[in-house]
Amino acid sequence: MDQKTNSLLCSETVFKTVFDSNFKLLRNFLIYKFKNVERAEDTAQNAFVILWENCGILKPEQAKSFLYTTAIRISLNLIKHDKIVYGFELQSNVKEAHQESPEFILIESELKKQLEKAINDLPEKQRTVFLMNRFEKQSYTEIASLLDLSVKTIEKRMHLALVSLRKVIKNV
Repeated sequence: MDQKTNSLLCSETVFKTVFDSNFKLLRNFLIYKFKNVERAEDTAQNAFVILWENCGILKPEQAKSFLYTTAIRISLNLIKHDKIVYGFELQSNVKEAHQESPEFILIESELKKQLEKAINDLPEKQRTVFLMNRFEKQSYTEIASLLDLSVKTIEKRMHLALVSLRKVIKNV
């Protein structure tokens, strides 16, 4: 009798009954859980396909539990797959954003050299303030304290450094 019960799930009428009584519930559960109608329908259908493939080893009373477990596993695998695809898309977009033409890279390199030279050509007091502020991210107050100067003096040196650098950049 146990063998006969197992094979009942493989009969089309029993399987159709299981499908009719569970498909809408399973689909609605998946829509609620994962907020995607198309994917919920596809996943529910795939779960029934897997149920059919395993009908010989399952009893009809195990079908509902099997369907929900299978559908959740399929959904979680799809979510994991989506995360991987999304990660590759992000990496691809970042790479594409950084693929400049050789001409752009050459111009950028030249500009960088000119800017470095302009910074090195600044008077030492201006260069020190500029580097501390822009590269070491120190505030005017911190720089004034470290150099034992007033904040106004630091502001003036920074202003003069920026004026000099703007002249160099304007000529580029």
